Amino acid sequence: MTPPTARTPLWKSIAEALTADIAGGRYGPGDKLPTEAELAARFGVNRHTVRRGLADLADHGLIHARRGAGVFVTQAPTDYPIGRRVRFHQNLRAAGRLPAREILTAETRGAAPREAEALHLPAGARVHVSEGRSLADGQPIALYRSVFPAARFPDLLTRLAETGSVTRMLAHFGITDYIRASTRLTAKRATATQANGLRLREGDPILRTVGINVDPEGRPIEYGHTWFAGDRVTLTLGAD
Repeated sequence: MTPPTARTPLWKSIAEALTADIAGGRYGPGDKLPTEAELAARFGVNRHTVRRGLADLADHGLIHARRGAGVFVTQAPTDYPIGRRVRFHQNLRAAGRLPAREILTAETRGAAPREAEALHLPAGARVHVSEGRSLADGQPIALYRSVFPAARFPDLLTRLAETGSVTRMLAHFGITDYIRASTRLTAKRATATQANGLRLREGDPILRTVGINVDPEGRPIEYGHTWFAGDRVTLTLGAD
């Protein structure tokens, strides 16, 4: 006898139906999905089943939740220029997105060997380190770590917390312009902690950039690492 075909779980059927809705244009990038109650009524199931189906879509990067606002279809990838002048807020506003940054940790410590080399500092020199998350329209698109020479920028961490912007913070210290001296791009897989911070699944593709910013005299002022969610950002290269 042929064994009966296994029944598709209801939550998976819901996820497949919503995926088809998104692929077919019923819900476009940035659109808000119906509420859990509305979806439960549509599919004739309880809200727990709907919630599991939505979780599957979120795991695949198709939707994201905004606390107190609802569940939204993930935006199309944001074009993010990587040129001589990389400006986070400016780049995202130019792409029609609302930029935001969350500082997760900030400390002053001795420079690691690679940090000292990149910033042209003596071994063990003090550096300010800021780590956090960059968002577009409330959705995480990147994690970052920025390292600055502490002797040149004594109260940098305070100023950075106040302004939320590297460009405005540097302007406080009299640096009105700076350029990217070098950028290295590497494809990676998200670690468990990176996946958690970017709302991805462990092993999902990410793009890592390693860059050095210099002042108009060519002196290094920032050594930074950024880990972009691979399906949310399109990095574009060019001279600016």
